[in-house]
Amino acid sequence: MGLTIAEKIIKNHLVSGEMVKGTEISLKIDQTLTQDATGTMAYLEFETMGLKRVKTERSVAYIDHNTLQCGFENADDHRYIQTVAKKHGIYFSRPGNGICHQVHLERFGKPGKTLIGSDSHTPTGGGIGMLAFGAGGLDVAVAMGGGAYYITMPKMYKVNLTGKLSPFVTAKDVSLEILRILSVKGGVGAIIEWGGEGVKTLSVPERATITNMGTELGATTSIFPSDEITREFLKAQGREEDYIPLASDEDAVYDKIIDINLSELNPLIACPHSPDNVVEVSSLKGVKVNQVCVGSCTNSSLQDLLKVAALLKGKKISEDVSMSVSPGSKQVLQMLSKCGALGDIIASGARILECACGPCIGMGFSPNSAGVSLRTFNRNFLGRSGTKDAGVYLVSPETAVAAAIFGEITDPRLLGKEAVIEMPTKFDIDDSAVIAPASEQDAENLEVLRGPNIKPFPATKPLENKLSVAVGLKVGDNITTDHIMPAGAKILPYRSNIPFLSKFCFSVVDEKYSERALELKESVIIGGDNYGQGSSREHAALVPLYLGVKAVIAKSFARIHVANLINAGIIPLTFKSASDYDEIAQGDVLELENLFEGFEKGVITLTDKTNGKSYELACSFTDRQIKILKAGGLLAFTKEAN
Repeated sequence: MGLTIAEKIIKNHLVSGEMVKGTEISLKIDQTLTQDATGTMAYLEFETMGLKRVKTERSVAYIDHNTLQCGFENADDHRYIQTVAKKHGIYFSRPGNGICHQVHLERFGKPGKTLIGSDSHTPTGGGIGMLAFGAGGLDVAVAMGGGAYYITMPKMYKVNLTGKLSPFVTAKDVSLEILRILSVKGGVGAIIEWGGEGVKTLSVPERATITNMGTELGATTSIFPSDEITREFLKAQGREEDYIPLASDEDAVYDKIIDINLSELNPLIACPHSPDNVVEVSSLKGVKVNQVCVGSCTNSSLQDLLKVAALLKGKKISEDVSMSVSPGSKQVLQMLSKCGALGDIIASGARILECACGPCIGMGFSPNSAGVSLRTFNRNFLGRSGTKDAGVYLVSPETAVAAAIFGEITDPRLLGKEAVIEMPTKFDIDDSAVIAPASEQDAENLEVLRGPNIKPFPATKPLENKLSVAVGLKVGDNITTDHIMPAGAKILPYRSNIPFLSKFCFSVVDEKYSERALELKESVIIGGDNYGQGSSREHAALVPLYLGVKAVIAKSFARIHVANLINAGIIPLTFKSASDYDEIAQGDVLELENLFEGFEKGVITLTDKTNGKSYELACSFTDRQIKILKAGGLLAFTKEAN
């Protein structure tokens, strides 16, 4: 029986376990990346482990999230990350050099290598044939120290592409189509491989858009073959030596195969407030638009922005629309400037933002109240833009331009002639904004600089065999990490200060929650389906840890969040019967006995002392995960192991 692309890479990196679906495996990690919203905590965790030097082939710290400096907090975090990177063997990508996924694709990613990053869109690297995973910062810290990365051996899905994209239909529309087919939880537990003859028609930036958006499916990761198109991309980046061919075997076996004919696709749009709420753009014709944003790690490549510039050339955006453009990297911005495309964008009336995540995480450029914002981003969760009552839609760059010009949602095919662009065969190479680490000898004398906003990792303690706790909060389905721990310009500067950050926990859902949780001292959260979807931010586990959350009981969980909860020492449990969710109320006092025996059996009995009923909860923990939970989290477990 042949192997898929992912199975081949897994086989070459397997540290423990067997490639049996549903069982735990661990992988050797070649590369890591962090960004500044999650990186500070990851490096604090790395330092706590007492390790002197990273042991990966390449680890890179990017500054791309918290670049709006309204006080000292973000600048202090950047200084801390730069100094800790210099000392411990990590490359440091300075503010302004670009978005981690775009820069890593351009300058560091290699086909056939493994990558984990403390950002959920790390699977972007699958666009050049990397096995790239989003993970919590603690998992990244362990990998930097030479430890293995643990996952459940995934199922293998294949999307078989045929045909060719029509004018004004894009890779973003392919991403939205697969979301329409599978939903935001349709990829849970699976790696999605993209194949078929249609793959040969897609450039690396287009492939990277698709693997980036695979995160919104809940997939473990997504991956494309490494072929001649990959080679040409790497050659243009001056990195042809990093190329290796990668393809699945002809007799590879998949758990699911989905066929998409690229020729049959039309421009698509995801409506508020979920990436899978997808309809055809033409069905929303005439909806007035207030704001348009082009960029983010999904659609900020040179190819994307050259098309935007060509479509805007000689035109003006509507007087009723405010438009921003965020290039994905310094390389993209420089090349746009040199060829004149940047001038065409500026002349249209669009505003140029720096090479950073920006509006995607609510870091500036929030819409007006009750505004309609069309964005080429990957998420449109409620409140993520920074404006709670805004209607945020996800679109391709072409659809974004059409809305900006006409002032309303418009099928981009009404723009007329397709933008014809010519991609360079050689990119401008300037890595001066990536600072190399000091030598191991020189690092001995370097000081790591910490500002007053940087606080230690929350205190943990070993788990007891019995819990008697109240329900501090009950929430519904599809709770995202943005609900649990919001982003945005007002909150992100405190990512390294868990006590202060805790004030905003679940504030989108219940403004009184944080105060109530502190009063309870210890509590549990009740959730619905797909709890914890979205960003990989471990703060959505660390802040509840600080607030005394001992367990989360839900109908089902998103993959990364389960790992983050276990790493934090919080027990993720699921209802054996989904209807039991309806019977437990916020404020009820729950008792869970014989936890350790239940971990082994996979079943734990919950007694609701308030309503007098008992319920069965399911769990499926590996021996390693049980030890982590008993120790009080991964950091405590790692210290014990060492």
